[in-house]
Amino acid sequence: MRIVLYVQHLLGIGHLKRASVLAHALATAGCEVTVVSGGMPLPGLFPPAVRLVQLAPASSPDASFRFLVDENGRQVDDAWKARRSGQLLAAFAEAKPQCLLIELFPFGRRQMRFELLPLLEAATAARPRPLIACSVRDLLQPKPAREPEILGLLERFFDRVLVHSDPRLAPFELTFGAAAKLAGKLEYTGYVVEALSRQSDAGRDEVLVSAGGGAVGRALLETAIPARALSSLRGTWRVLAGTQGRALSGADGVVVERSRTDFSTLLANCVVSVSQAGYNTVAETLQARARCVLVPFAAHGEVEQALRARLLAERGWAQMLCEDDLDPPALAAAVERAASMPRPPTDAVNLGGAARTAQLLLQWRG
Repeated sequence: MRIVLYVQHLLGIGHLKRASVLAHALATAGCEVTVVSGGMPLPGLFPPAVRLVQLAPASSPDASFRFLVDENGRQVDDAWKARRSGQLLAAFAEAKPQCLLIELFPFGRRQMRFELLPLLEAATAARPRPLIACSVRDLLQPKPAREPEILGLLERFFDRVLVHSDPRLAPFELTFGAAAKLAGKLEYTGYVVEALSRQSDAGRDEVLVSAGGGAVGRALLETAIPARALSSLRGTWRVLAGTQGRALSGADGVVVERSRTDFSTLLANCVVSVSQAGYNTVAETLQARARCVLVPFAAHGEVEQALRARLLAERGWAQMLCEDDLDPPALAAAVERAASMPRPPTDAVNLGGAARTAQLLLQWRG
């Protein structure tokens, strides 16, 4: 099956990372995969078997998502949007997909309607018409007033909705109140996560602090460095700072690194993981059965991560610390509480979402 997967990451890289896991699973299942990415390039994320089409890159300068900027930080205009829409339509026409998988829209990415609505019109008019599906994470930023518009777009264009969640933990209706109206279209896949690789004993007995690959989370990283001195866990605290690491310096017992290729190994071996509560990080943490402290991102009224962290904390699988309460003593205390917790169970949630997505799309395409 020829498949086009559209993804747009605007602030962090979580959406692109999840798309790479899906693309790998689809390619492994024998699909001819074209990923069309509209965010800032991130080399080396997709396997050689996947064809990557990079559109003119766009991002959001902050978590308000009020407007888009290009790769030079300039706000995009109508001429830029017209050129990029043309690039997307050309990629679709060249790939001639039997399946079009669009990440998040219409549940989010309203900023991209200028190119996604023409794409969906083209896909609907194509003969033969491809299967059109939406790929969406477990939890949304709730916006009840927009639900009628979303339902209208789903009815008009989409055949299926793939929710990358386990309803035992996060039923879709928690953040999309009209989920019941999608009966017959909505299918849970389980969480999408890259296979766990425990390559060595790296990170053994350490506290692992991370903030993903995006532009947020600096306060967590800065707080973790002095927190070690206030904790009885006096082994190494390893801080993975991503692009924000240049301005951070370590302290006694604290190692600051930009990134590691063996993150899943560090996560599986650590005493406690300290992170935000983004989709990918939480799925990886559950897969590694790591004890954890979650400090959910909550700027600009965001509630998605806080809800995800609370769902885990209610089940005894995490310690949750709100951003407003974040300081070195509070973080040190949360880490100590987490270290004394049992690990999450092996069957906490369904983590087979990538393979299940490929199976479902092939089944539906027939």
